[in-house]
Amino acid sequence: MLYDIPMNTISRFNSLDEVGGQNQASQRGHPVSRLLGTRSIVLVGLMGAGKSTVGRRLAQALKLPFRDADHEIEAAAGMTIPEIFAIHGEEHFRDGERRVIARLLQDGPIVLATGGGAFMNEETRRRIAEHGISLWLKADLDILMRRVRKRATRPLLQNPDPEGTMRRLMELRYPVYATADITIDSHEAPHDRVVADAVKALAEWLAREKQGSAEA
Repeated sequence: MLYDIPMNTISRFNSLDEVGGQNQASQRGHPVSRLLGTRSIVLVGLMGAGKSTVGRRLAQALKLPFRDADHEIEAAAGMTIPEIFAIHGEEHFRDGERRVIARLLQDGPIVLATGGGAFMNEETRRRIAEHGISLWLKADLDILMRRVRKRATRPLLQNPDPEGTMRRLMELRYPVYATADITIDSHEAPHDRVVADAVKALAEWLAREKQGSAEA
């Protein structure tokens, strides 16, 4: 059945090996990682925001495994995302996306990059809130369009007006992305700068959380 391959059989797409196990990595790694417990850092945002690229580098900085939900979906389905859209339709893809992300969130702590529509699902948002910290990579339209034009395989942009489609997606999705725990600007700067901003924001968010727990 699509998407139901056990997670330990589809890790060939991961950019970081879980050397020593996740718990050991989080215990001996970056201070941010030690504060996560079993929670994951979940990157959300539109296509072109840099979730996969920033996610890999963030995982390296925090000494955590990295997972790309789109890659895991493709591995589980045995076909590319454009093929899934073409053969089975978007609704089928979204159902598989929801189930794959639910499985990945059980594997924390990790850094998880999600597809642009994943956070729009109410159940997925609830699961992320329970098992992770959501981080929105926010980007302006011109930046997103420059990036997505480099790849001609985006199913939602296969139409005569991709920029108009992107504008409509921003109008629909940005209010939902804005409910994420943390927002980081994905601007035209070196990825390491965006990663540094993310690490700083995560440290501040976790510090506030820890202080709030102490005062409760």
